[in-house]
Amino acid sequence: MTATPGFTGDASPYGGGDPYADYRTADFPFTRYANLADRRLGAGVIAANDEFFAQRENLLVPERAEFDPEHFGHKGKIMDGWETRRRRGASAEHPWPTAEDHDWALVRLGAPGVVRGIVVDTAHFRGNYPQAVSVEGVSVPGSPSPEELLSDDVKWTTLVPRTAVGGHAANGFDVSLEQRFTHLRVNQHPDGGIARLRVYGEVVPDPEWLTVLGTFDVVALENGGQVEDASNLFYSPATNTIQPGRSRAMHECWETRRRRDTGHDWIRYRLVARSEIRAIEIDTAYLKGNSAGWASVSVRDTESGDWAEVLPRTRLQPDTNHRFVLSGPVVGTHARVDIFPDGGISRLRLFGSLTEEGVARLREVAG
Repeated sequence: MTATPGFTGDASPYGGGDPYADYRTADFPFTRYANLADRRLGAGVIAANDEFFAQRENLLVPERAEFDPEHFGHKGKIMDGWETRRRRGASAEHPWPTAEDHDWALVRLGAPGVVRGIVVDTAHFRGNYPQAVSVEGVSVPGSPSPEELLSDDVKWTTLVPRTAVGGHAANGFDVSLEQRFTHLRVNQHPDGGIARLRVYGEVVPDPEWLTVLGTFDVVALENGGQVEDASNLFYSPATNTIQPGRSRAMHECWETRRRRDTGHDWIRYRLVARSEIRAIEIDTAYLKGNSAGWASVSVRDTESGDWAEVLPRTRLQPDTNHRFVLSGPVVGTHARVDIFPDGGISRLRLFGSLTEEGVARLREVAG
């Protein structure tokens, strides 16, 4: 478990040049996984014990935190994050909070899953960031209320023990627990502000829900699909292609740099589990002058199986949703979309159902 150091210089807290000039960050290997706390997946901050200066919902805003040095309100400086009031001790003789005093926020993950890493971003919080943070997790079925989650019957598991963090920094923590979580409790010790929270991991869906659905998108992120690799990520992440809903702008698509050779670009996916695929959608919404010219889709069964082309190289139209019905169900665990020669697509949908083996595997992983 690691955390990046925060800024320790003498920059003015309310301006004085580029607000990101002293921002400390690092490349965390776990960020290749999906953000389980993504609002697009349905994540939410459902409760907090205090949000006096800045509201808890800011934690999950997808864009990076912004800073306006002149933005003040009746309660003081307005920050783009979650900020609590200063904690005080019991008396003038003991004005400092005790070790047990801390603030917390409850986060419902957009999709349940195994957490591989967490980023607690304190961007722009220079003199008002917490001394330390800790993160706990729990797996509770259904849609529990904050009161139910905080009851004595619920036993929380520590993902990140109390750890010192830096201000105006992306503080990253590796998580090595092989458990499925649905909710997190983020604690800041004793008080202060956090700009953004990112929870990276692998989606582990409810197998009973998917079984009842019958036919569904077996590569969708919210159902447990995953991008394993891609040829190029210059403009945007390949995970965009399996996000919920249609893209609303070009930056929500997958776009590669322009090729100057005779190769082509591709994305390789792992399906939610072994599935029978019956239909395919390839959407190029909002990609007009940079849509892929052609695309093909291949499927393989097991990690070491051979690739079988299920959709031959087919012409794509810009800003268009393309639908293809297969002549029969194709069984597979992985899929690959190849685009020719470059450009991008916004979404890939593979509609099908789980095999008996796939259902058994999901039940095993979900516990």
